[in-house]
Amino acid sequence: MLRSARLFRLFLSEQANPDAFYSELAKDVADQVGDYEAVPGRTVLDIGGGAGYLTREFRSRGAHCYLFEVDAGEMTSRGNPPAGAILADGYWLPVRDGAADICVSSNVLEHVSDPGGLIEEMVRATRPGGLIYLSYTNWYSPWGGHEMSPWHYLGAELAERRYLRKHGRPPKNRPGSSLYPLHIGPVLRMMRKRADVEVLSARPRYYPRWCRPVLLIPGVREIATWNLLLILRRTG
Repeated sequence: MLRSARLFRLFLSEQANPDAFYSELAKDVADQVGDYEAVPGRTVLDIGGGAGYLTREFRSRGAHCYLFEVDAGEMTSRGNPPAGAILADGYWLPVRDGAADICVSSNVLEHVSDPGGLIEEMVRATRPGGLIYLSYTNWYSPWGGHEMSPWHYLGAELAERRYLRKHGRPPKNRPGSSLYPLHIGPVLRMMRKRADVEVLSARPRYYPRWCRPVLLIPGVREIATWNLLLILRRTG
């Protein structure tokens, strides 16, 4: 509960103090990965990691972590990116098959038009027995519309028009180009059908672990989960 309260408090100030929120979030991701896989000495791929908060955190714990980001503006948004950061599309990672011990994607999946394609590439880049950490904000969560929330509940087009009228500029996360409605049920079914991954954990990312049963309730999970976390093991 203390962890959830801390993350929620930092989330409320994310716009004003993004460094505090994303630095703490990176520590939380590394802690969660560490529950399943030793981090020191591992090769970690940070897919769509923006300014590199995750990359810096994993490196501070002894991992060989590499940032892959498609948007140069995002990569340099907080100053110089981590050394060795690569401008690359997550659909076509410039790495060999099975190059990574751990592949991480945090809050990226809802920003791509083909989430299955991105997941496919993450699986390819992870060695058999390796770990895949995947989290995203589902569309019907309270924050599913990002800066347009909660008006996304009335439809993406209406939410975007309202944001434009209020702020005089389009939102950073525009429906249909940089933000896509993504739901929990289809992603869970997609992962459970795959023969090459094992779902080690599926749970609401920011909640205590005992909140996992929320995912068993169709409909409710789409609103109550807020952000889905999947920890996968590549099996083949």
